[in-house]
Amino acid sequence: MGRDAFFDLLYRNNLLIQRKKRYHITTMSKHWLLKYPNLIKDFTPTISNQLWVSDITYIKIGNRFYYISFITDAYSHKIVGYHVAESLHSAETIKALKMALRELSDSFQSHFQLIHHSDRGVQYCEQNYVKLLQNNGIRISMTQTGDPRENAIAERVNGIIKTEYLFDCKDISFREVKKRVAKAVKSYNTTRPHLSIGNHYPNFVHKNKIEIQSLWKNYKQKKLILQTYFRTQ
Repeated sequence: MGRDAFFDLLYRNNLLIQRKKRYHITTMSKHWLLKYPNLIKDFTPTISNQLWVSDITYIKIGNRFYYISFITDAYSHKIVGYHVAESLHSAETIKALKMALRELSDSFQSHFQLIHHSDRGVQYCEQNYVKLLQNNGIRISMTQTGDPRENAIAERVNGIIKTEYLFDCKDISFREVKKRVAKAVKSYNTTRPHLSIGNHYPNFVHKNKIEIQSLWKNYKQKKLILQTYFRTQ
């Protein structure tokens, strides 16, 4: 049974359950650093490396929190950069960006006016992060409110990695967490098809310019709110 059929079954039997609200905050937007406007409102990328979306999520193991920074290409949904850390320091988030930039350089893929979109967290407004973007000719875009729909793809990726790949991380070391995240990202990019990109794999779409036909099932027609069930914690 596929995911959509499974959710149909749950819906018919009144078994859909809301996710618990996030109780550990990763976005600290009340700071004095310069914040940038939202450049991607009503914008839809047509090729890879036109728009990267970024976000930070976490997993809790025992009493410890580990933080994962993701950078995802909005066209292909490929995770192009990530980093696992034990803190929310800005220097950790920069490592995910450097990975994305290395992949862009190594693959010889060009970009034209690439936009980096994120929330207004201090990590993304920090001077060194902003400078790295500017030095590489990347425009900066940020959400204007706390509404997760302003960064929906990044939120969706967080949820997929955590609920489909990291749900069973218990009593493991930080070293093992990093190994599992690396394995999850590889599997996500190369073996997990997405309805939103025509049921292709992110890696395939990222490397090939293809016409994407979204195959999303519209649960809103049933008066269900997608974000209730798919939003990351």
